[in-house]
This record gives sequence, structure tokens and C-alpha cells, in this order.
Amino acid sequence: MIVSIIVARASNDAIGINGELPWHLPSDLRHFKKTTIGHHVVMGRKTFVLLGKPLPGRPHIVVTNNPDFKVPEGHHVVHGIEEALQIGKDKGLEKLFILGGAEIYKLALPFTDEMIITEIDASPDADTFFPKFDPGEWQIAHKETIKKDDKNQYDHAFVTYKRMGSPH
Repeated sequence: MIVSIIVARASNDAIGINGELPWHLPSDLRHFKKTTIGHHVVMGRKTFVLLGKPLPGRPHIVVTNNPDFKVPEGHHVVHGIEEALQIGKDKGLEKLFILGGAEIYKLALPFTDEMIITEIDASPDADTFFPKFDPGEWQIAHKETIKKDDKNQYDHAFVTYKRMGSPH
């Protein structure tokens, strides 16, 4: 099973402010949907609550320390990242996407095979940041650059990083 982080990250590692994205990039939202649709997704409880409801077409695995937290039928609650990954393995999934937030990214990074990062050419104010990682462990497998336009606020690129060697 491929464990894949998907994230939009600014030049200063910013990923959020006040529970929202600090930019307006419809092309990134389309890319995110196209990439994750039909796959199981892992996220923390705070991220799940901020979404308001499960994303359509993607079974959710929500990581929380709250033993009473409930999710709609067809989705899962787990109490650690390893438990989330085990669900993916038990189901024989081809790929499992890690959607965040920052703490979940940090916990999942050691288990991650690829990262699909929308790299945004901006340094916005933020209160949530993507964790540091060793770029020497990763190689760029694909990169598509998008120029800012009347709909997309910043230049950005969809970059797929593959881990060199196995994380497991």
C-alpha cells in the first residue's frame, strides 16, 4: 500500500490560518479532488470537524484521542496513525491519502512513500505549518507549474515527491 501525503504548502511551510487555507487556488482544489476521489483519506479530528462533513467519494479515517468521537457510517475513528495505516492494509488498499492537519502530517511522515505537494509561491501569515522533512530522502517524480491568473491568487506547482528507499 502506498501511503501518500497530499498538502498545499507555501514557501514558508504555511498550510493554514484560523482553520482555513491562507490562499485562494481553485486549481489546487480541483487537483486535490481529482487525486483523492475514490481513495480512503486519513485526517485528524480537528481537520474532520473543520470540513463540516465527510468529503464525497472518499471513506474517512479520523485520528483522535477522544474515545467518544463518532463519524458517519462508512467512516472510521482510530486512536493513532499506525491504527489508521492498519485499516488500509487490512482492506488491501492500493493507496491511502494523509490529509492533515499538521500533527497528523508529522506523525505520518515516517510511514510515507510519496508526497503530493502543491508548492505555492507565497509566504502568507499562518498559524499552522507543514513539518520539516529531509529533502535528501525524496526525489521529484513529477512537477506541473501553474501561473497565477484571475482565479488563482499565486503561482504554484503540483509536485510529486517519491521517497528514495522504503520508509517501512
